[in-house]
This record gives sequence, structure tokens and C-alpha cells, in this order.
Amino acid sequence: MALLDVQGLGIAFPRARPVQDLSFTVDPGETVALVGESGSGKSLTALALMRLLPPRGRIASGTIRFDGRDIGTLSERRFREIRGREIAMVFQEPMTALNPVLTVGVQIAEVLRRHEGLSARAARTRAVDLLDRVRIPDPHRRVDAYPHQLSGGMRQRVMIAVAVACAPKLLIADEPTTALDVTIQAQVLDLIDGLRRDLGMAVLLITHDLGVVGQWADRVVVMYAGRRVEEAEPDALFDDPLHPYTRGLLAASPRGRAGLHGEVLRGEALPEIPGSIASAHGQPGCAFASRCPLAEPGCRAAPPPAVARPGGRIVACPVTTAIARPVLPIRIPGHQQDIRHDAALGL
Repeated sequence: MALLDVQGLGIAFPRARPVQDLSFTVDPGETVALVGESGSGKSLTALALMRLLPPRGRIASGTIRFDGRDIGTLSERRFREIRGREIAMVFQEPMTALNPVLTVGVQIAEVLRRHEGLSARAARTRAVDLLDRVRIPDPHRRVDAYPHQLSGGMRQRVMIAVAVACAPKLLIADEPTTALDVTIQAQVLDLIDGLRRDLGMAVLLITHDLGVVGQWADRVVVMYAGRRVEEAEPDALFDDPLHPYTRGLLAASPRGRAGLHGEVLRGEALPEIPGSIASAHGQPGCAFASRCPLAEPGCRAAPPPAVARPGGRIVACPVTTAIARPVLPIRIPGHQQDIRHDAALGL
């Protein structure tokens, strides 16, 4: 049974519905990457899972089942016992997520005292242990530091320590490497993956970085304009992307054109997907149709259903699989062989 089972999720605001009919699952111990450009609804989905949507936002449709329980039916008091203990989240920007007037040790200890009933002394001891576990040097001293006294990478590690303090079953990591340099990004992602293995937890990794996906995810869900457009294992997704949007993302990725030492190869401009995600607002059919060179008249009539394909794949595009696609080699970090992307987009 899936640890997290999201079916038909819709998130609404008074004048917008930024997430529609979204479905995906996360199995115990699995890392699932939720991928898409800014504005695709990834972070809103994470906030809905934590029941932390902005004041005017609401879950308008669908169900979210966690460990067999429909969290939408739980009282706020009951869900507070789950949030932080069984489901935890690492937010995008630790400087705004951490309290600037409390030491990091106090903030870690607060979670332990709230959910595990530890004394102040015991919680402080555990906080030091957690700082050591997330590889912060000199944890006995850093436990009394304030967030502004730490580097960006250290603040993100503190956020991870807060999130895993109670050994949750599911960790939601929302762009956990934003604004970090490449070396620190790899260290943070390696840390999260190590904690996943050690604690036996599942990870929902929200990112727009395809290099991260190729290296760390077990399964990938691609979102566009609040809908799932494709789902597959990373190797299958990179080797033969089915949805035109996925192909465009891969073709436009600097990491997909990396040289031997990670540098971007020169000599040709990176292709781009024409238009913007804002063009999907109010569109009755496929949200990507206005940007898609393969679109047919029927694509603008109704949203295409997500259809299962061989190999456990899912794609919401009836057109793309019927077209013969020439391929070009690209490279994704973490993969040993050339990976194909489409030339059919004309990008």
C-alpha cells in the first residue's frame, strides 16, 4: 500500500484554480520527484499535503490519504499531531522559515518537546545530536547560534534537522537546494538521501533541476499548469520522454548539455519552450497546447486524460506517442550513457 496516495487533487483560490486533477503516489522508502517550472503548482501541492495552504486557498476536490488515513477528514488538532511527527517539510528558504530571534537549538528542541514530550535538558541533548547527524561542525557550539550567524548551507541543514527530529515517515523537500552553490547542493541532497535510508522514510522531492532528478529520484512526476503530464522512472523519462513539455524541459536544460567537467557546452544556443505558463490560464483543453508545436485542434477542446503506458509510465498526451521522433544525444549527470531527447519539437 502506498504511504501517500493523492487522487484528483484540486486547489482553488477565489479567482484561480492553480492545481487540477493531480494524482500520484509515494511508496514507503521511495523518493519521488515532483518536477515543473515555476508556477506549475509544485509548492502549493506540498502545502496542501501539510494543510498549510494560504488563508484564501482551499482543497476543492480530490483526496489525500497518508498511511491509510484521509487527512482531509481529520480535525486540525489531530493533524497537528501528525504534522512534524509523521509528515515533515523542508521549506525553500530557511532564512524565512527559521525564527530569527530563537537559537537553532531551541527551534529543534521545540519539535521534540511538542511531539515526544522531552524535558528541556533532554531535548537540547537531542538537538546537539541532530546537528551532528546533519553534519554541522562543532554542534555543541552551533546549538546556541542564531540563524543569521550560519551560512546558507548550514541553515538548510538546520531545517533538515528540525524536519527529521521525530523520524517522520514522509519528508517533503521543497526546492531544498535553492540559492546554494553546486557543491553544497550535492552535499545537502546526499544528506537527505542518507537520512532516507537510515530512517526508512519516503521523500517527496520538489525541484525544477533535472540533474537532481536523474541522480536522486526513484520516480518522476512532471507537472505543468497544475496537472500531471507525465510520470516515469528517471531512466525511462530521460531516455524517451513522451510528453512534448517533458521533451522541451530536457532540451532546454543546461545540465543536459554539460561537458565532461560539468561546464555548459558552447557553440549552440540552448533551445527554449516558446511562450509562458501564464498562457494556460483559463484554457479549456490541454494547458500546454498554446506552446506545443504538435498540438491538434482536439487538444484545445478538453484536457487529455492521463493514460498508462508500458513499463509503468503515465502520459497525458494522445498525440505524441503516434509520431516518429528522431533523437539527439544529451547527457544527464549520474547517467553513464547518452540519453535521447526529441528533435520533433523544432526547438
